[in-house]
Amino acid sequence: MHEPLDDAALLIAELLASRWLPRRHPRVRRALIDAELWQTVQDRLALSGLRLVDNIHADHVCVALLRGAETAVFGETGLNANNNVRLPRDAVSLLVLLWSLIVLPKRERQAARAATAEAEGQAEMFTTERPIPSAASVSPVVSYKALLADFGLQLGRKTRMDGNLKRLETRGFIVRKGDDIGEGPLLDLLLDYDALAPRILEGALGDVLTRARQKAATDPATPDRDPDESEAATTPADTAPNAEDED
Repeated sequence: MHEPLDDAALLIAELLASRWLPRRHPRVRRALIDAELWQTVQDRLALSGLRLVDNIHADHVCVALLRGAETAVFGETGLNANNNVRLPRDAVSLLVLLWSLIVLPKRERQAARAATAEAEGQAEMFTTERPIPSAASVSPVVSYKALLADFGLQLGRKTRMDGNLKRLETRGFIVRKGDDIGEGPLLDLLLDYDALAPRILEGALGDVLTRARQKAATDPATPDRDPDESEAATTPADTAPNAEDED
């Protein structure tokens, strides 16, 4: 007769079955505040060449390969490829563009709101640490029509772009609701912000992002996404490092 599974085993099982879990999930929330449970999960995952990926700027957690396991899984050819999630190059370019238009502004909003809350809290006698605003509450959305008009030619025109958007949605990088393209569970988890952001801001995409912000400033403000709404890499080799595989 099998012994009952403990919380660490159940959390790992759910992560492997679902690919990602929201931070508000009961077992995830417990692991985020229980250092012993967190370490137990990491130790058990490591036995299979995996690790738990968390990011305070994201609303989800997921599992990814340990660096040491990547060579054995992908081989030298896979590691030298432009991505390790089997995306065609133009889909990778689209992913980087959407990451730039969604994640970079989102993080700026999170930092600004956290700073404002902290400043307001300093007037209180007893203050608690202000959590970073959730991704769902501040993450911008990208208009499909605007994306097609601005970048359709570079991204293979409508048919090709539609196919790549579907690929990104299936892999959990984006979510779509009507004309809106929003942040998916893995968009801010599997792309390395520290490595990617400087390359984008200091490179060609920095100009693209600046123009997008200027355009957004002249358009009606996009309302923040409802935090209670239901929620549903990699980059070119000359732009950013391989994303981590979600499997």
